[in-house]
Amino acid sequence: MPTQSSRVRSTNETRDRILDVALALLAENPDAGMGDIAAAAGVVRRTVYGHFPSRLDLVRTLTQRAVTEMTAVLTEVNASDAEADAKWVEFIARLWPVAHRYRVLLALRRGEYGETIHGLLGPVDELLADLVKQGQDSDVFAQHLPAGILSQVAYGIVFAIADNDPSNGTLGARAATITSLLMLGVPQTRAIALVGDQP
Repeated sequence: MPTQSSRVRSTNETRDRILDVALALLAENPDAGMGDIAAAAGVVRRTVYGHFPSRLDLVRTLTQRAVTEMTAVLTEVNASDAEADAKWVEFIARLWPVAHRYRVLLALRRGEYGETIHGLLGPVDELLADLVKQGQDSDVFAQHLPAGILSQVAYGIVFAIADNDPSNGTLGARAATITSLLMLGVPQTRAIALVGDQP
């Protein structure tokens, strides 16, 4: 007879598998339903609904997962003594796999779950605005827009490139980093030098 800890572990593994499958499936088809997700995960619909009572709960959990990963990276990057533009480069390099994995949230953010996703992304938005403000205060980033808006524009570029660059594509983190730095007002020569040989 399975112990309680093995049952809990099994339940958590099933939940994580559903989330991973949902993320991959929604990236291909943002309109995929709970039945589609259940079939792809190899479980019955009841199991999916047992973990996530609604599609909104599933999207909320995926968003919280992304926020946790992104805030951890941003907090670490913000703590360094590097110039703001160098911090941005490190952030994008470390964020790229996360951005690629969670790019579907950009599509979902424009739909019916927009308000929920926007609210959950608040901590990421604040940390990004802080980083851009540091750059503006030290004349590294442009000042034609408030930090909160400029950070969203530059960050949106990263997700737009991730969304339009298949995993074996030719754009990648280098293109996303250089383009976002240009959006932040960093001169092209400096942006290219900062990125270096990054793929």
